[in-house]
Amino acid sequence: MRAQLFATCLVDTFYPETGEAVIKLLRHFGVDVIFPREQTCCGKPPNSAGYAKQARKAAEHFISVFKSPDPVIVPSGSCASMVKNHYPEMFHDNLRLFQAARDLSARTFELTQFLVHELKAHQRGFTGSGKITYHSSCQLTRELGVREEPLTLLRSIEGAEFCPMPSADRCCGFGGVFMGKLPEVSMALADDKLDNILDSGADTVTGCDHGCLMNISDAIRRRGAHVDVKHIAVILAEGLK
Repeated sequence: MRAQLFATCLVDTFYPETGEAVIKLLRHFGVDVIFPREQTCCGKPPNSAGYAKQARKAAEHFISVFKSPDPVIVPSGSCASMVKNHYPEMFHDNLRLFQAARDLSARTFELTQFLVHELKAHQRGFTGSGKITYHSSCQLTRELGVREEPLTLLRSIEGAEFCPMPSADRCCGFGGVFMGKLPEVSMALADDKLDNILDSGADTVTGCDHGCLMNISDAIRRRGAHVDVKHIAVILAEGLK
């Protein structure tokens, strides 16, 4: 099986180790990973900020780059939702691009979706240690409907204890441009999220979106708490048998 990797801006710029972990995971389960070098932003930030023209331009480029019929794997719920849910509606006035967007939407997967439903990775086993809790990001759950897949993967890790987080699906305060426009509210939400992380008793918090994990990391730094933050791809890649 072949699949294309869309790395996302945050992974490319700040967290390359997550991109490496995704490739390691996919290759371990027999996937030939293709990385189109022409890829750029999916258009999520300008779309969220109301810059429809700029978002559409980014989406057109994305569609042209990922025109191969192979699946597209995205280690981010918000970016995956942009492609799957918003691209088709952006091109309702252009039949050619609408059809291309709809085709791309159907073969785009958030990482944990692909690991569970296509590769059955949770049945093959991972190893780990310590106590892990999980933050359920907003667009991953509310727009994509991805709720159980990350939990299924985390609970399959032998040697690690999964610690459910109170109010795991409550917003962490990142929210893309929301964080920049309302920083005080964002920080307050992140502090509440950290309280829930600490209440879980875990020593590591994970999630599927680096935007959220970045905001959580900032709250941990400000308070001087001792909790590791890792994308779910990194935790799973570390535990490959």
